[in-house]
Amino acid sequence: MNPLSLSRVTLQSIRKGSQCGLFSARNKTFCLAPGTRHVSQTASGSLPPPHSWFLLTIPAAAFGLGTWQVQRRQWKLDLIKDMEARTNRLPVALPTEQHEVQAMEYRPVKVVGTFDHSKEMYLLPRSLNTHDDGGGGMGARAQSGAQVVTPFHCSDTGRTILVNRGWVAKKNINPLTRQGGQVAGEVEVVGLVRLNEKRGSFVPKNDIEHNRWHYRDLEAMAQLTEAEPVCIEAVAGSTVPGGPIGGQTRVQLRNEHMQYIITWYSLGILTALGWYWSYIKKVPR
Repeated sequence: MNPLSLSRVTLQSIRKGSQCGLFSARNKTFCLAPGTRHVSQTASGSLPPPHSWFLLTIPAAAFGLGTWQVQRRQWKLDLIKDMEARTNRLPVALPTEQHEVQAMEYRPVKVVGTFDHSKEMYLLPRSLNTHDDGGGGMGARAQSGAQVVTPFHCSDTGRTILVNRGWVAKKNINPLTRQGGQVAGEVEVVGLVRLNEKRGSFVPKNDIEHNRWHYRDLEAMAQLTEAEPVCIEAVAGSTVPGGPIGGQTRVQLRNEHMQYIITWYSLGILTALGWYWSYIKKVPR
């Protein structure tokens, strides 16, 4: 092709480009339809708007909270394991100082003394814990009844404490129906230290007048029976034939961290994917 012909071809190309909007970008040539004044940037060449980066704090915070719940769950499992291990230790003498007792929940202790059956109190309704392992089990079957809490006068220290003797069926709550189990005289009791219990959101208030206790309010119980606000729950080995069934302690703590882990990580993944598809992938809407 001679120079003259090449010039003519080039001139025709320029004219055609001016008509269709010919331009180049990043080594690519684009032709706009006649009448089109501008073209938007391609998705691969655009950057997310500045405000979109702030939205990434949502999945970041969700992942952070999920990781925190993982740590909290492990802490809770270790705490439950430690409490269960306490129940299997050898019993020791009950401390005389209240602050020492506060640090001994679920620890087995041994006391010697006499019961005052005339001041029995009843925690109800309660189901029977059938796991006979000294009070550390968690198995239960649905049998309605009550737990009998009786003042206990310690012979060696002269103090009066509260002893949860165990579970009785609803028909045997009246002590006249279980006279054989109302042990008299000095006895030795092994039990697990229990602290004051907070009233739950849906738990009724204690009906002190009618001797119906729905949660363990040691201060009120102690005041009513002229005892100290110290309570132990008798282990299964302290059960008296015909009396309340011991070993009713359930080592359990509220542990819902796995639900929180799933919730927070799911939220983090969904919001991160939403951000990606909205600002990186540019899904057509």
